[in-house]
Amino acid sequence: MSGARETLPFEGFGGASDAFERSILASPLLGGGLPEEARSHLERAATRYHLTDVAETHLFEAEKIAPDHAAVLIALYRFYFYKGRLNEALDVARACVAKALRLNVLGEDWRRVQAGDAAFGEWEALLPRFFLFSLKGYAYLSLRTGHLEAGREAAEKLLELDPRDRIGAQVLVDVLNRMEDEEEADGEHRS
Repeated sequence: MSGARETLPFEGFGGASDAFERSILASPLLGGGLPEEARSHLERAATRYHLTDVAETHLFEAEKIAPDHAAVLIALYRFYFYKGRLNEALDVARACVAKALRLNVLGEDWRRVQAGDAAFGEWEALLPRFFLFSLKGYAYLSLRTGHLEAGREAAEKLLELDPRDRIGAQVLVDVLNRMEDEEEADGEHRS
């Protein structure tokens, strides 16, 4: 592996999805073909993360060069997520879901995807897993931004596609169920 390939965008953020994101960016299907200039902007954004405006400018430059590239989308998603700019992260999650739908040839609406449409049960199948992770990001951010119905719908779709729940969607459904139970209990106490 060459030195340029060893440094991936936003390596230092940590988090449970890092290994998966690294596998995406290392994949010729998703990580390949990133122009060197875009890669350079992503690396500069990562090293200047603490300078929000500067980092964001580099991300925008990378986006201009490679607007639909997985590396750019993931970098934008992580930047907005870790900066607490959840509505912007949700927009990027939508773009990731759209890209994953195209890459997996699943149509245009994630709601219509069925378990047999892709190798969702094969964990090594990178493209289907990219779809699942993208949809999980969308579900989580929908919940965090108050779009509870959309978040539940996406989380339940994940459980349908990944019944072994390796993606961890049940946690999202459980949180929603607890919230509904608490609302119901509060309503009974007020009556």
